[in-house]
Amino acid sequence: MTGEIATQDAVLAFLGDPATHGRAVARVDTHGAIVFLAVDEVYKVKRAVRFPFMDFSTLEKRRAACAAEIAVNRANAPAIYLGVVPIVAVDGGFRIGGAGEAIEWAVRMRRFDEAMTFDRLAARGELTRARVARLASEIVASHARAPTRGTFDFIGALADYVDQNEVAFAAAPAFFDPARSGALIASTRQSLAAATDIARRRSSAGFVRRCHGDLHLGNIALIDGAPVLFDAIEFDEGVATCDVLYDLAFTLMDLVSRGLVAEASLLLNRYLWASDAEAHYRDLAILPLFISLRAAIRAKLVFANLDHLMEGARDAAGAEAARLFTLAEDALARSPPRLIGVGGLSGTGKSTVAGALAPRIGPPPGAIWLRSDIERKCMFHVDETTRLSPEAYTPEATAEVYARLRRRAALALAAGASVVVDAVHARADERAALERIARDAGAPFLGVWLEAPTDLRARRADRRVDDASDADASIARAQAAYDRGAMTWRQVDAARAPDEVVSAITRA
Repeated sequence: MTGEIATQDAVLAFLGDPATHGRAVARVDTHGAIVFLAVDEVYKVKRAVRFPFMDFSTLEKRRAACAAEIAVNRANAPAIYLGVVPIVAVDGGFRIGGAGEAIEWAVRMRRFDEAMTFDRLAARGELTRARVARLASEIVASHARAPTRGTFDFIGALADYVDQNEVAFAAAPAFFDPARSGALIASTRQSLAAATDIARRRSSAGFVRRCHGDLHLGNIALIDGAPVLFDAIEFDEGVATCDVLYDLAFTLMDLVSRGLVAEASLLLNRYLWASDAEAHYRDLAILPLFISLRAAIRAKLVFANLDHLMEGARDAAGAEAARLFTLAEDALARSPPRLIGVGGLSGTGKSTVAGALAPRIGPPPGAIWLRSDIERKCMFHVDETTRLSPEAYTPEATAEVYARLRRRAALALAAGASVVVDAVHARADERAALERIARDAGAPFLGVWLEAPTDLRARRADRRVDDASDADASIARAQAAYDRGAMTWRQVDAARAPDEVVSAITRA
């Protein structure tokens, strides 16, 4: 492959020359590609490498990979991916496109503002809740579009990934401590064996699909205010074919590895809400394995790319690889699940408090957050901000909403996940029924009742914008007459700032 590399080096020098584009050009290197950012366009060349999981060692393989990249990305990012162009030998030099002998191939893309990729937004502290919510919806839509692959041996693929990780870690004992690597591999195989039945059931249910496959934050961009998923796996259908939760786990892992646990919690719960698939709650036991594997594979790849980086960047990447390896270990260390009920009349801040509690409970990305307002909108098949008619708030409809909450809480607890249930819980029988869910699961329970003056609750209800709750000031005031029965849940003053309320509950 020496000749391939030498020829490619000459092409890369040509593409990196400002004279080629008439303007300055930036170069970005990864383990599998070299990307050249011109003024309005981007040219991406597959690196002449061969890994156990990726082979771009010949010109024809790189051409095929470029064509595949266009094909697999147009569903999620049609405005970005323009086509495949040859790099042609001409008069002792090179030219982009045109007739002649193709020396190399490149993916031609429309350039967007790379400062708006989600990894850079995260670094600047600009991953707002609204952006995370839109990302969750886009990932759900991407998975809904993705073709099912029910006959694919996903369990076999996961086992292969573990084997490849074992080989890679063993080949770098000075970086990946052999004792820790051995323990991680053993723990991963044990978790995989325990998850086999879940994975096969999910495959039969249609959750194994031809997904994006490489959904870290650097492959998501904010374009015209909307998240766009790009740079999907093109070099191996098998690598991109996976359970949808395994696809999501890459994004969750990337957020957690950056210390953005609250954002990871919001993304997971928003994904579960938007997909409205009860099977995801039942199968949550498999998610820690998925997050761990994603972290271990990423650690391996970041380490493999160290030789292609300059000295300063190499140090930072080495620290990242070590951090990812630790995350792979930590993701498999589970804690006993618990159930927290958050109740209170409209305007007490239940959802604000529940959303802040969820990432603090259990290992990252934290607890499952179930919200009655969301469940009601899902039950009536409307967007969460669509206002429902009074018929959606009959006692019978409300009873079904609470039944959905309890059913999903029981499934998540049985799968080993902690749960926060956010609903008014004004009636004693509703509170008692939630406590029974915890008791039946053998999980610790904490019930929290938020209290705030009626006028404050009414003002808060009227200030809501783009929220799932339909309660306005008049409803908040009318609730003051509710007969709440004997209150056994811990009562917390919710007139304070949300951070103070959350801190008080966390101490409890």
